[in-house]
Amino acid sequence: MSKKITLLFIAFFAVLTLSAQQLKVDPTFWWSGMQETELQLMIYGDGIANYTTSVTASDVTIKESVRLASPNYQIIYLDISKSKAQKFDILFTDGDKQITYQYELKERDAKRKNIDTFNSSDVLYLIMPDRFANGNPANDNIKMNMPYKVDRKDPNARHGGDIQGISNNLDYLSDLGVTAVWLNPVLENDMEGGSYHGYATTDYYKVDPRFGTNEEYAQLVEDANQKGLKVVMDIIFNHCGSDHHWVTDIPSADWFNNMDEYVQTSHIKEVFFDNYASDYDTKKLTDGWFVPTMPDLNQRNRHVAKYLIQNSIWWIEYTGINGIRQDTYPYADYDMMIDWCEAVDKEYPAYNIVGEAWLNNPIGTAFWQKDSKLNNKKNTQLKTVMDFKLMGLSHSAFSEETGDWGGGLYNIYEHMSYDYIYPDIYHVLRFLDNHDTDRFLKEMPTDLSSYKQAITFLLTIPGIPQLYYGTELLMHGNKGRSDGDIRLDVPGGWIGDKENHYSREGRSDKQNEAFDYLQKILKWRNGNDIIANGKMKHYAVNKGVYLYERYINNKKVVVVMNGTNNNVEVEMDRYAETLANSTQGFDVVSNQNIQLSNTLKLSPRQTMILELN
Repeated sequence: MSKKITLLFIAFFAVLTLSAQQLKVDPTFWWSGMQETELQLMIYGDGIANYTTSVTASDVTIKESVRLASPNYQIIYLDISKSKAQKFDILFTDGDKQITYQYELKERDAKRKNIDTFNSSDVLYLIMPDRFANGNPANDNIKMNMPYKVDRKDPNARHGGDIQGISNNLDYLSDLGVTAVWLNPVLENDMEGGSYHGYATTDYYKVDPRFGTNEEYAQLVEDANQKGLKVVMDIIFNHCGSDHHWVTDIPSADWFNNMDEYVQTSHIKEVFFDNYASDYDTKKLTDGWFVPTMPDLNQRNRHVAKYLIQNSIWWIEYTGINGIRQDTYPYADYDMMIDWCEAVDKEYPAYNIVGEAWLNNPIGTAFWQKDSKLNNKKNTQLKTVMDFKLMGLSHSAFSEETGDWGGGLYNIYEHMSYDYIYPDIYHVLRFLDNHDTDRFLKEMPTDLSSYKQAITFLLTIPGIPQLYYGTELLMHGNKGRSDGDIRLDVPGGWIGDKENHYSREGRSDKQNEAFDYLQKILKWRNGNDIIANGKMKHYAVNKGVYLYERYINNKKVVVVMNGTNNNVEVEMDRYAETLANSTQGFDVVSNQNIQLSNTLKLSPRQTMILELN
């Protein structure tokens, strides 16, 4: 071969390689041996719709090739039912032009089929990665397509927290006693301003580089699991970020809802079970946008639906995440979400998903749980729902005076009486606050009695408890001031911080009192089958005192809370069916044996957790 021909060959090969590199293929790889044998590949590249597609693997078949309105997309559906783990070429041909893209089907890890998912034995700890700890300052100011700034003084800017910061504090979380970590979304949000909260995805297959890499995220899951901590991934099907290439180069007219004219969602989620709901109101909820920077995806489009379902399964298979929290659950297409739950369960039997269905009435919440008898539509197949009503009640109930017929703990007692409406109470996520609500503590407390009651209640009732980061540090805030006020940085998570709340020495006495109390109850709860799986019996509030029992296999724990600011003495004969022959109980809170003979004296706002002898 002459030198001239050789150079032409090298140049030609370089062009082809460059063209292949310019293609974006989602998902980037897959696995053989999956239960679902149809694989969707979404290819994005300049004029790719003009190319015909073939594959070199004899055991991989192209079932369908789809061209969309934009010439820069092609979707191919592969049959991999008989495919082994391998690398093969996908050939894109247009006349004398050909692009070769190497694709890989990896060998599936058999352990992935039985991932240890989260359940009522766990306590979730919710972290906003940008505000928790900055483990790698080098990724703070990196080049992105859209401008942003890192400024810890600006509550709406990025602050620099990342995956490495979470990894660096796994021992802190393990020592605290939580057993699972739920991270707000970590996928790329290449949006103007930075979208630090993570809810405006611009790449579904890429961790935001300001948080870290895909590999770092997978390593975090592995490291957390080794320390006995599960990891729950936060994902969003309802919308993407407005700077996603789907928005700047729309695949087809029906890829999004209301692209021609902006329609704001109504947020009226009651339309799903309201016998009188109009089609207009229903459509406005599901097809309206959250905000102008979050276009509403149309999951009725089969390609969109398949893409989203596959994406969640890819992250489970790739990282081994122990569960999923799905954002804005009722806003996506109802039927598609059923298909998604079934698809995940098909690959990972018993895998747990919690859906954010924000309703302020437990009847509406129960509608969304799998097998609900209140559901007058198709079974949602959603295993876990969120008790937003309890969250709202908690912000006043544990601080106001309790009467026998209203206020304070009576409202909590009344709320618990509605637990019968849930088909599975052990798959109800209970919480005091999260990243979208006021902090449970609006201001720094001077007394921790109400805090301790709320913590005790959260960690001893049926369901899956969730704590918001900083609760152990008495972090407080009011959403009315700003979202940033409820999403503060943890002091000590950044180099140069004057205070370090990750260390006992860096916390105030009041913070250490809160930390120690929460830690004690968490450690006691861990592995406690009575609390994780036991039944509950409670008694109507008497003299402002709320008493309830958790029991399993003749083992009992009794929780007593004085919801008043006064000393109270209660007669114990009214609790005879719970106490039976027990004359004393060991109080986990005070580490003392408590006599339970005739009367029980309680100081103002006192809380007891009694293990009956």
